[in-house]
Amino acid sequence: MHQTSTVIFCATDTIVPLRGKGPAGFEEFGAKLDHAGIPMVWVTSRSRLQVDEPRRRFGHQHPFIAEDGCGVYLPEDYFHVRPSKTTRLGRFTCIPIAEALPAAADALESLSEDTGVETVPLHSLAPRELEQNMELPVREAELARQRDFDELFFFAGATQADVNRFLAEAEKRKVAVRQHGVLWSLAIGASLSQCIRELSKLYDRALRSHPVVLGIATPAEGDGFLSACDRGLLLTKPSDSEVQSAEPRSAKARLLPLNAPDLWDQVLHGVTSRG
Repeated sequence: MHQTSTVIFCATDTIVPLRGKGPAGFEEFGAKLDHAGIPMVWVTSRSRLQVDEPRRRFGHQHPFIAEDGCGVYLPEDYFHVRPSKTTRLGRFTCIPIAEALPAAADALESLSEDTGVETVPLHSLAPRELEQNMELPVREAELARQRDFDELFFFAGATQADVNRFLAEAEKRKVAVRQHGVLWSLAIGASLSQCIRELSKLYDRALRSHPVVLGIATPAEGDGFLSACDRGLLLTKPSDSEVQSAEPRSAKARLLPLNAPDLWDQVLHGVTSRG
């Protein structure tokens, strides 16, 4: 690992598509960071298996955080130091933050029964039903539901009052429930900020210094994401209803328009000029 004064944590769900090219300049941005020896950690709500192809396509070889802060995934021999608590998942050494399945599946079933709110976990669907509900090809939908920690589900015929009751009970039980369009995820112990802290400590130990932790996020991730970073860039669109309220919540963040044609050049200049 090269000595660096900055480590970037980048929320990629809005930026990196499951198929095809990303926004103009992003692939070149990643290559220039690699050339400068600046690691960029991907942060995603997707599963380990879902991000495998995009990481290969974009040449991403650094750690990543998956399933909404459930775990930190380390490529083989990336660090010469080792964290104290790890598990092996596929090709990766994982620092587990949330409880592994089936804990989340059991918690979802219990919450549904106790609140009387019907939920449908994705693992219960037949392949055709899975494809229809996720609006993805069968193979990609199958990868999406193969999780290490969290459980994906949707509400079946629930009113907003039902959903609110379910969410209130989940909060009482300290269960993380997050919305992704029509789908929801449930995890026990997930924490994006803890993932960032754990991985930052590893970089500190490996580099024997504290590099600046720079977060790049959209308003959807901004609250829990940028508060765990030393500095932040909040990428916004004109249509974002959260833009006006995002700035005071993320006091350490600089706002940049996501659709700016030179966005990634601006980000690269900000990173390299400070470190």
